Amino acid sequence: MMVIFVELDRCLACRNCERVCSFQEAGGFKREDSNIWVQVDLAKRSIFTMTCLQCETALCLEVCPTKGLVRDPKTNAVVVDEAACVGCKMCVAACPFGNIHFENKRQVAAKCNLCNGDPQCVKNCMSGALHFGDINDLAAIKRQHTDKKLIPKAFPNREKSKNGH
Repeated sequence: MMVIFVELDRCLACRNCERVCSFQEAGGFKREDSNIWVQVDLAKRSIFTMTCLQCETALCLEVCPTKGLVRDPKTNAVVVDEAACVGCKMCVAACPFGNIHFENKRQVAAKCNLCNGDPQCVKNCMSGALHFGDINDLAAIKRQHTDKKLIPKAFPNREKSKNGH
């Protein structure tokens, strides 16, 4: 399954991803039209970037009474069929991660559609925090990054003992 993976510690909160997504989806640069969001909490000194996780068991897909959400056969992404969507917002309520929103202009649900397999947010991420690929491959990348951070903390003398010092 193809997904967008965010390396949270690499995100600079430039919000390029939001701008390019908004332009791709709505032709403008309004944050509310984006299907990827960057949250900055200055008090906690944290940045959190989130988009649809393309869940294997997608609750949004299951609750839609009109088949307004379907799986794209090419990307396996859950996408909105605007002709079938009646704007009931049940999918918005069902998403446990809050990654579906209601698009007021078109009066339909809106969510990441992976740009038909060529996510523009990933292409335009200045810091390289966004990745697109198979979920299993991206899990391996995440493990490697986590190992790089945690192993030196868990085994602080590991490098010293390898060098003989």
